[in-house]
Amino acid sequence: MGLFILKRVGIMLITALCLTFLVFFLTNLYPNLEKLAKTQGNFRMSDEQVESYLLKNGYLQPTPIKYGEWLGVLPSYRHTNEDGSVQGRCILPGETAESSPSFCGILQGYWGYSSVFKEEVSKVVGTRLALTGRLMLWVMLLMVPSALILGVLAGMKEGSATDRTLSTFAITTTATPEYVSGVIFIAIFTSSAVGLKWFKGTATQAMENPTFENFFLPVLTIALYGMGYIARMTRASMTEVMTAQYIRTARLKGVSFPNIVMKHALRNALIAPFTVIMLQFPWLLNGVVIVETLFNYKGFGWALVQAAGNNDIQLLLAISVVSVFVVLVTQLISDIGYVYLNPRIRIS
Repeated sequence: MGLFILKRVGIMLITALCLTFLVFFLTNLYPNLEKLAKTQGNFRMSDEQVESYLLKNGYLQPTPIKYGEWLGVLPSYRHTNEDGSVQGRCILPGETAESSPSFCGILQGYWGYSSVFKEEVSKVVGTRLALTGRLMLWVMLLMVPSALILGVLAGMKEGSATDRTLSTFAITTTATPEYVSGVIFIAIFTSSAVGLKWFKGTATQAMENPTFENFFLPVLTIALYGMGYIARMTRASMTEVMTAQYIRTARLKGVSFPNIVMKHALRNALIAPFTVIMLQFPWLLNGVVIVETLFNYKGFGWALVQAAGNNDIQLLLAISVVSVFVVLVTQLISDIGYVYLNPRIRIS
């Protein structure tokens, strides 16, 4: 198991470097840099003024060098202005060149300075990630148990009325995008005729006051979409297990149906859904962009929209790194959990 984890971690680090370099390269293409210069300066800037801005801020260096500076393995670029002042990545507002460090990248814990929020990127990401994490917690608490129960009930007796009803419900929720269900829920539950106390809260208020009524609509919107997929995977796995030879043997021996389900079938049926559940975390982290924008919940997805719309390269890179890290870590946990739950994999 230890060797397996070390190999996975090594692959994860190599993958993270490749993915972050790809994102870094795409975000530092010249059209993006030109837009950044005009956003920070003036949209009527001439080509010479754009070149001057990019030169002063080190954006015209070769991409590998800029990537090394961003990681923190190369000293940061510094430019001396005509008045003798020095500016660079490591020189924050209010600091001098002498007091600032030479290396200031991801490895040193510095993620850059946000041109949109006018503060360090690490603070922006930390604040927005905490808000989305709170939302994800409520979504997982509703989505996972509900999906597993629906999938197990549907898969216990394949082809029954219960199976058909629950499978239809799962397919419907999966086929309905979040922006459609979100708009429907807003129209129905916040109307004066149907609206109850539970539906009178807003997601904007949930940032300061995380109560049930404030979180209910965005949580329900996200949970329904992911619930159907997990339920269908659980149903397929449960159906396969219920037709296995050892289940048939248990039935012939007179074991009651509830005992067959709880003691023999359930654990094996949950192996495949475990992987699917772990993959919901990166989907929730980045897939909430629409829901957070729709409900004006200023979390991680909302920050991604702001960074992309305003060409905030440093914030966009930081969000990409966090997303890559979450995807790789959840994939590692999924692999380890699958090996633990499946004895046949451990033996091989």
